[in-house]
Amino acid sequence: MIPLETQRLILRDFVESDWPGVHQYASDREVVRYLTFGPNSEEDTKNFLQREISLQSKEPRQHFALGVTLKPQKQLIGICRISVQDIGNTIGSIGYSFTKQFWGQGYATEAVKAVVSFGFQELNLHRIFATCHPENIASTRVMQKIGMQQEGYLREHHWIKEEWRDSWLYAILEYEWIF
Repeated sequence: MIPLETQRLILRDFVESDWPGVHQYASDREVVRYLTFGPNSEEDTKNFLQREISLQSKEPRQHFALGVTLKPQKQLIGICRISVQDIGNTIGSIGYSFTKQFWGQGYATEAVKAVVSFGFQELNLHRIFATCHPENIASTRVMQKIGMQQEGYLREHHWIKEEWRDSWLYAILEYEWIF
């Protein structure tokens, strides 16, 4: 179960001492440009982390926000999360964000693959979906690389940062996943 391990990464539950690493990406205007939060103040980041840590003990656990760390250094480089959205229909959603200096090196794809495998194998999900801003080409590529299919375009899907934003909808089904 948790932690999840890949060739280069360990995905683990957050701890309070992670806040400087979380704040590094959550306060970066470029990193959060397409996201629903940020740029964070230190207080915002600490509150986020407290919320995520409190959800770790909820039973049954339905939300897994995992700190993504580099194996050798154990350096926190981002977040990858999976949440059960509908228990009855076994549907989950994923999201991710990484510190800018680690963009373009395949870490997001590697982490998302691990979280999707966890969703299908451990959480017994049937469907996992994600959305992203239409201009977020890097996020779109991650979803495509792991085999998610573009299912639709959601018009004015979110009210974010004082404007309505559209989203691409991607999903993958359990039987499409290659473990």
